[in-house]
Amino acid sequence: MVSINLKQGFTTICLMGMVALMGCSGSNSAAKDTQEKTNPSKLVVALLPDEDAATIVQDNQGLAKHLEESLDKEIELVVTTDYSSMIEAASNGRLDLAYFGPLSYVLAKTKSDLEPFAARVKNGSPTYTSIIVGNAAAGINEFADIEGQTVALGDPASTSSRLFPELTLANAGLISGENYEAVFLGAHDAVALAVQNGNAQAGGLSRPIFESLVEKGTIDPEKVTIIAESEAIPQYPWTIRSDLDPALKQDIRTAFLELEDEAILKPFKADGFAAMEDKDYDGIRKAGKVLGLNLGEFVQ
Repeated sequence: MVSINLKQGFTTICLMGMVALMGCSGSNSAAKDTQEKTNPSKLVVALLPDEDAATIVQDNQGLAKHLEESLDKEIELVVTTDYSSMIEAASNGRLDLAYFGPLSYVLAKTKSDLEPFAARVKNGSPTYTSIIVGNAAAGINEFADIEGQTVALGDPASTSSRLFPELTLANAGLISGENYEAVFLGAHDAVALAVQNGNAQAGGLSRPIFESLVEKGTIDPEKVTIIAESEAIPQYPWTIRSDLDPALKQDIRTAFLELEDEAILKPFKADGFAAMEDKDYDGIRKAGKVLGLNLGEFVQ
C-alpha cells in the first residue's frame, strides 16, 4: 500500500516536472519567436517598382551595404511586380522597411501597421512634382491637344504617374474616360518611351524621373514636350514596420537621416533624407478624394 502510494507520488512528481519543463521550453520558444519578429537578424527592404526591377536592385547595393554595416543585420532587397503587390506584402508583415510612393504609402497605411520615418530631399526640398508630356511630332503641345487622345500613365497606385497627372488634367477640364483614354503601363520610364515613340500621344510621370531619363539619353527632349507641371507633392517616404523593437527603429532612422554618401543617394535622385510623419501625406488623401478614387480598388 505504501509502495503504491510512493510510486503514485513519484509518478505525480515526474509528471509535474515534465509539465514544468515543457512550460519552460514553450516559454523560451515563444520568447525567441517574439525576439525574431521584433528584432530580426535579417531585414527585408522593399524598393518601389517604378523602373526596371533588376536595375533598381543593382543600383541599391550601396544602400544594402550601408544598412548592413550600420545595423549589423543581413539585408535582403526586394522589388515586387507592381505597387499592389508591395502594398499586399506590407499588409502581411513580410516587409520590415519599404520605400513607397506617397499614394502607395497612403493606400498601404489603410491595411498595414507601418509608419513613415524619412523622405528624400532634393535641392533642399522635401517635395517634387509630376509632369504631363506630349508627343512633339503629333503636335501635342497643350491641354487642348489631349482631347480625344490616349494618355499613358504608370501604375494605378502611383502618385506622380497617376494621381497628380489625373488631377492636373482634371483641373484643366479633362476627365479620364470622358475626354481621353488612360492606359496604365506600370513604370515611369515606360510612359516616357510610349509618348516619345508615339504609342501614346501624352503621358504623366515624375519630373525627377523624366529628367533622369533625359540625362541618360533614354528620352530625347526634342521629341517630348512638357505641357504642364503639377502642384508640389510630398516626397517618397521610407516606412518601417511599427512592431519592430524601438531601439532598432531608432537605429534605422539614424542610418537614413545621417546618410550623406552621394553614390548611395544617387538612385533616389536625392541629396539626403529628412524626417517625415503620417500627417505630411494628408494632401495625398485630399487629392484622392477630389478625384473620387476608391482606395479599395488598389488594396484588394
